[in-house]
Amino acid sequence: MTSTTTPAAHPFAGAPFLDPALPVAARVADLVGRMTLAEKVGQMMQLPAGGYQGDDDPDLVRRLVVDHHVGSILHASPESLAKAHDLVATTRLRIPLLVGEDCIHGHSFFRGATIYPTQLGMAATWDTDLVERVARATAVEVAPTGVHWTFSPVLCIARDLRWGRVSETFGEDPHLIGELASAMVRGYQGDGLADPTAILATAKHFAAYSETQGGRDASEADVSHRKMLSWYTPPFERVAREGCATFMLGYQALDGVPITINHWLLNEVLRGQWGYQGMLITDWDNVGQLVRIQRISPDFADAAARAVLAGNDMVMTTPEFFTGAQDAVAKGLLPEEAIDAAVGRILTLKFRLGLFEDPRRPDVALQATAIGTAEHAALNLEIARRSLVLLRNTGGTLPLASTPAEATTPDGEPTRVRRLAVVGPNAHDEHTILGDWAGASGQAPWLSDGHPREMTTTVLDGLHAVAPTHGWDVAHARGADICSHGPDPLGAFFPDGQPRPPVVLPAAPDAALIEEAVAVAREADAIVAVVGDRIELVGEGRSTATLELVGGQIALLDAVAEVATQREVPLVVVVLASKPLVLPPSVEAASAVVWAANPGMRGGQAVAELLFGDVEPTGRLPLSWPRHVGQTPVFYNQIPHQHGTRYADLTQDPQWVFGEGLSYSEVAYADLAVSTPVLGLPGSENDVVRATVRVANTGERPVIETVQVYVEDVVTSVTWAGKELKAHRLVPLQPGESAVVDLEVPVAALTLVTADGERVVEPGRFALLVGPSSRAEALLRAELDVVG
Repeated sequence: MTSTTTPAAHPFAGAPFLDPALPVAARVADLVGRMTLAEKVGQMMQLPAGGYQGDDDPDLVRRLVVDHHVGSILHASPESLAKAHDLVATTRLRIPLLVGEDCIHGHSFFRGATIYPTQLGMAATWDTDLVERVARATAVEVAPTGVHWTFSPVLCIARDLRWGRVSETFGEDPHLIGELASAMVRGYQGDGLADPTAILATAKHFAAYSETQGGRDASEADVSHRKMLSWYTPPFERVAREGCATFMLGYQALDGVPITINHWLLNEVLRGQWGYQGMLITDWDNVGQLVRIQRISPDFADAAARAVLAGNDMVMTTPEFFTGAQDAVAKGLLPEEAIDAAVGRILTLKFRLGLFEDPRRPDVALQATAIGTAEHAALNLEIARRSLVLLRNTGGTLPLASTPAEATTPDGEPTRVRRLAVVGPNAHDEHTILGDWAGASGQAPWLSDGHPREMTTTVLDGLHAVAPTHGWDVAHARGADICSHGPDPLGAFFPDGQPRPPVVLPAAPDAALIEEAVAVAREADAIVAVVGDRIELVGEGRSTATLELVGGQIALLDAVAEVATQREVPLVVVVLASKPLVLPPSVEAASAVVWAANPGMRGGQAVAELLFGDVEPTGRLPLSWPRHVGQTPVFYNQIPHQHGTRYADLTQDPQWVFGEGLSYSEVAYADLAVSTPVLGLPGSENDVVRATVRVANTGERPVIETVQVYVEDVVTSVTWAGKELKAHRLVPLQPGESAVVDLEVPVAALTLVTADGERVVEPGRFALLVGPSSRAEALLRAELDVVG
């Protein structure tokens, strides 16, 4: 990628660190040896060049680059980014900037970029190849804008669904998370960091950040070391071995020790056991929180020393680190050699990216050809279609029947066009269909109005385009509002300077809006109600106390469900939502339920095509849906427990379980057979479980069946999950077609973590469970033995 300006001759021309023919380690050593302490500390700092704060400060970028010698910036508008690069050319060593941004499901904050389904929506595809293609396309759009580093993927395990960041996860299963996250890492980093379209991936938030208390964001993680090693760290180990360039640390504490300074997790596990050599970055103001919130450190010198000695390399958005780290060195709290090691890891990435030869400044000409392309729009539509999950389809209600173009009445008149009533506040919401981290979600003031409206297809847009091709017309009534918002009574800003999110004010049911929707429904041959949440109810710092539908939505559903029952017309509920929600009793009257997890810019078209059968439903749940908020956390791989399977007043059974999802056809499973009934421990000649299962499409439409392979360790030395996903296969089948599917699971995957924290395979009896979901009654079973 070519720079837009020609730099002046470098003042250190001829120095070894500027020689690309030398090994990276030699260049790093030479440059570190030339740096002052202030320049080294500055390299360890990442500060915002706009975004959350400072947008009205014309001198901000100069202070960051010239006064603080920052090694990295984030949340930079295009104008701020250009200015920062120009200022680097005025500094003594001209060390190029590393530019980071939250490019979470597309280039979130660049006008005209392609916004894909949220990470949770991608997870519903269960398709690693498709997810890798999306990450690759994202990198291709990000690179010419001068951003080198995305803070993605998220490897947190979704547990308490009230947590505001569920949509950023890949769901509830460690194995699926690891597979999909590794696919994203491969896509982002491409063929290697020297590739001009490669961007650095970030595995976050290390680790157990999602293990919240009461769903509250960034609360203390009450997780034992054994539990951490059992389920929370394996996805991170998977991407570490995939070569993920950076790790971001969570906000929370573990056993009273903030992750930022947790020597056990960072040094013994990550750096030690896994041998991870990449760069660690704190999350937003983690080091400052040691002083301001967690009160572990009395001052910023102590906080800086603790953070660096624990292994942190780059410190995000704690400006006090600049003087704090230098004071720590002066006081003898922090050896400069520890700073050198951290700076060395930062510079290593800059050299590997080739930034000293080409700082990869924004390339306007390339942006015009690489961003928002027709190819990426097609990929966006493909993954949006695959992300949709059909949860109920009573009596084959979907797809909605088409009227043949030549159909006429007995009198020869054209058949009456069928009418579709489309109601609900999310039917025509161009921001909710994109989800969090997408322009108007609030993190980028330079994109506060969101992405170009013409790039986004709402559900109503999609139905207006698709329904007429099937002989239907569309009538729309909003029917309800979800919420408004007001200022937080605690003040406009958090202690670290971030603005507090607005307080959500649920909307009251509006009789006039409901009556308008009822009137439309009374004239319809089918009703589609599009309900869910909004971006004000989603994201960092936006956890919810409830999972019920907010505002006037329940009243709306009650009203239209009554109309549907009286008139005997189908009611289809589309839940356009960032996470599973608790649906009201009136949804039991719905003939069909579809979940669309913020399906991105082409999501409305995908939903419309699904409802009319232009595409097949192939999505499968990456996490379980509760029946009521009191049963959360609800996930399939729980440790078997005692004293019943229900509450005294309500059931514990989920509404829908992990892996579940319907097709427009039926698939039968039979003949599960293990060809390796006796195996040795890992490293032996026979250390792979091999099995086959027959799947048959017994219906009349094609399917892509997600064959899921779970393992049960029958007798264990410590308590362990009842079953765990270990593999899956996507199998396309035409109507009437059957296939024998080969399945493989390494014995090395049949592990548990002992009471001493050691991950081992225990010899004994195991069961292979294969089927279309994690639901026990849907799984075939075959047993095998591992001997040692």
